Amino acid sequence: MTPNRTKASRLATALVCATLLAGPAAAQGAEKVRVGLMFTLSGPSAVLGEQGRDGFLLALDTLGKKLGGLEAEVVTVDDELKPDVATNKARELVKRDRVDFVVGPTFSNVLRAVVRPVTEGGAFLISPNAGTSNYAGAECNPNLFVSSYQNDQVHEVLGKYAQNKGYKRLVLLAPNYQAGKDSLAGFKHSYKGEVVNEMFTPLGQLDFSAELAQISAAQPDAVFAFMPGGMGVNLVRQYRQAGLSTIPFLSAFTVDESTLPAQKDAAVGYYGGANWAPDLDNPQSKAFVAAYEKKYGSVPGTYAMQAYDAALMIDAAIKRAKGDLKDKDALRAGLKAAEFQSLRGNFRIGNNHYPIQDFYLVKAAKRPDGKYETQIAEKIFSNYQDNYAAECKMK
Repeated sequence: MTPNRTKASRLATALVCATLLAGPAAAQGAEKVRVGLMFTLSGPSAVLGEQGRDGFLLALDTLGKKLGGLEAEVVTVDDELKPDVATNKARELVKRDRVDFVVGPTFSNVLRAVVRPVTEGGAFLISPNAGTSNYAGAECNPNLFVSSYQNDQVHEVLGKYAQNKGYKRLVLLAPNYQAGKDSLAGFKHSYKGEVVNEMFTPLGQLDFSAELAQISAAQPDAVFAFMPGGMGVNLVRQYRQAGLSTIPFLSAFTVDESTLPAQKDAAVGYYGGANWAPDLDNPQSKAFVAAYEKKYGSVPGTYAMQAYDAALMIDAAIKRAKGDLKDKDALRAGLKAAEFQSLRGNFRIGNNHYPIQDFYLVKAAKRPDGKYETQIAEKIFSNYQDNYAAECKMK
């Protein structure tokens, strides 16, 4: 066997081991499990949703098109980044398509629109990206689980880094919606210096000339930005073009695997925060990255990783319930137990159904093969639970 084939064999074995931790479920009375995927698949932010969809489907491929030993049927919908559209499609998934689980969405304003129609309709909602503060705290929901993070947490990484670096004056920039507000709240939770300007922009804004002029006038010690998808692509390009490179640029979900293919060298060297990066050194993560790049031809980001883990959560829960999809209590207990090997390593579900995990400072880099990815610079938080869990009354 050639060295390349040997390496490929090892990667395939590791990926299978990461997903098949138990035998097939002893399914009685259930022939298939139905899953609805709801992601933003159109517009400038579609790349985020595409990574989520592709990550979930890759996991399903690895699991032999089954979840918990049951044949899996998947219905995919585009929420169009419109809460009203998402609400209607969520109802259709539950009532018309009779899905057992909905996996999605990408954005927090859409999450807020779909929680009630999904969970009150009798399905479990697994969010592989959005993780708003309200559902982590007082509005926690027994049928809502999050495989990503609480929105504040990744931003807290950058706040902690800025604090450690001794930056005294910062400008903060985010879109004007729930995740944007959570992002700046998270950053300020860890950063205690002066915020000289806090700017909220319309969601989907692509021209940042006015904001960049204000940054140039303020001359802060650093800038922190949360601008996912196409917003981040334009912001980073325009930041460089405006000659602001001497002011450190810190961000979350602005420079990552969803934006780097478009940002290219303009983003290299910029720091971000994450719960995972493609160079994380564990067998299941390495196997996942290799399989994703082979299947889709691009480098996976956290959006893909978290959706992959969402599939593993569902798989483990159905196994724990012995394939009985009508036993909601057993399924819920299985989701909370999270008896699977996460691609990110340390992972467990807290009382509020949000993860407890590690977080890292990451840095954008260009690989020898010419592709771009984020790479782990240092661990900032270990086994970190969000700041709202104490407000959740679930045990």
